[in-house]
Amino acid sequence: MSLHFLVVYVKSLITENIFSLRILSMFAAPWIIILLSTTCYSLDNGLAKTPPMGWLSWERFRCNTDCVNDPDNCISEKLFQTMTDLIVADGYATAGYEYINIDDCWLEKHRGHDGKLLADHQRFPNGIKALSDYIHSRGLKFGIYEDYGNFTCAGYPGIIGYEQEDAFQFAEWNVDYVKLDGCYSLPHEMDLGYSKFGKLLNSTGKAMVYSCSWPVYQIYAGIQPNFSAVKTYCNLWRNYDDIQDSWTSVENIIDYYGNNQDLIAPNAGPGHWNDPDMLIIGNFGLSYEQAKTQFAIWSILAAPLLMSVDLRTIRPQFKRILQNRKIIAVDQDPLGIQGRRIYKHKGIEIWSKPIGPLFNNFYSYAIAFINRRSDGTPSDISVTLKELGLIHFYGYRVEVNNIGQLYSNSFLFLCKKMSLTVNTKEERKEKNVKILFRPSEIGLADRTSMRMWTMAFYTLILKSK
Repeated sequence: MSLHFLVVYVKSLITENIFSLRILSMFAAPWIIILLSTTCYSLDNGLAKTPPMGWLSWERFRCNTDCVNDPDNCISEKLFQTMTDLIVADGYATAGYEYINIDDCWLEKHRGHDGKLLADHQRFPNGIKALSDYIHSRGLKFGIYEDYGNFTCAGYPGIIGYEQEDAFQFAEWNVDYVKLDGCYSLPHEMDLGYSKFGKLLNSTGKAMVYSCSWPVYQIYAGIQPNFSAVKTYCNLWRNYDDIQDSWTSVENIIDYYGNNQDLIAPNAGPGHWNDPDMLIIGNFGLSYEQAKTQFAIWSILAAPLLMSVDLRTIRPQFKRILQNRKIIAVDQDPLGIQGRRIYKHKGIEIWSKPIGPLFNNFYSYAIAFINRRSDGTPSDISVTLKELGLIHFYGYRVEVNNIGQLYSNSFLFLCKKMSLTVNTKEERKEKNVKILFRPSEIGLADRTSMRMWTMAFYTLILKSK
């Protein structure tokens, strides 16, 4: 990966070095740590070897079908064509976002006389195939929504009784991504039903990413999902509540993934991903710092990055978050290992994700530090590199990134000081974060001090030398 961070080679007994971190804000400093040290492949469609990236309509536009009174924001071919154009024109496509996904409410309330699905003829006058062709003509991929039930969640026709017909219809429309919801269905039938539909999608000969809601509906029903089967038949799946446009919702999802990581993290990998739901960055519910935190933790989780935001009105600072190549590279790391929460105490959390490159079978790491305290004063924490899982005897190279700024590579040894800007100029007066490497007096632990004087989003990358 092409990373442009401050780089530090840490020599000698790195396992005894101490990080002291001072964070002013109640939100986040995702630091990403890389150590030079597998992949298993699931659904036999060759897709989603890294978490899918794209744009999804639901959280921002919901089921707005009123094209008479709200023509610019209703679920319609016009909306999806507009977002397609902006994904390309505004640099999202070059950052890796490639799917344009319709969610619920695109259908007519009934099937055609031949049993086929019908798009709403007023809102999609040219039909779904024409929209698919338009999206593909812009170099992007097209995703669609259906439900393993009698109806979709909004009451439109589901696939039950028409599984084969719908799978082949999606293939005829040249669909690249299918999201299958689970309203109006029986959770105990989902093991068979979702796996059957995945096989039907494969049987069409058109490779389609398969996004399942199978586990979350079973969890709600008190059924322990068979994740071995889920990751065999699905490219990604939901485990928890729908995200809402609020920081509380984001926190709840973060907590769920941390509290249940031993069960769900091992299921993630190339071709099969846990999906904590959409990115709500740039909407109404998150502050700038909260938005940076969501993006950081989603990248640590190796989560699908599916924006749900009005790209016509998104503010520049939120656009920069969504297009931060350094954080995207962590999410898209080809090893595909989902990160974990490795520390939680008094509002301070540390999350860690093994990533490449590997060196002598040692991983690199992405490390995210989050301060969720609300007392408004800085918080001090200390942690050894060994506690972070950094045990490579010959040391690491450090790379640091702050959203809105890119840094040239430089080298720092234990006896030298590193200074960097914490935040962007438009947010507040710039101040420095300093990392000090002080040699020990008699070979004891060297201490590294990091002081973050303002609310800032960081990636700190340690690579083995």
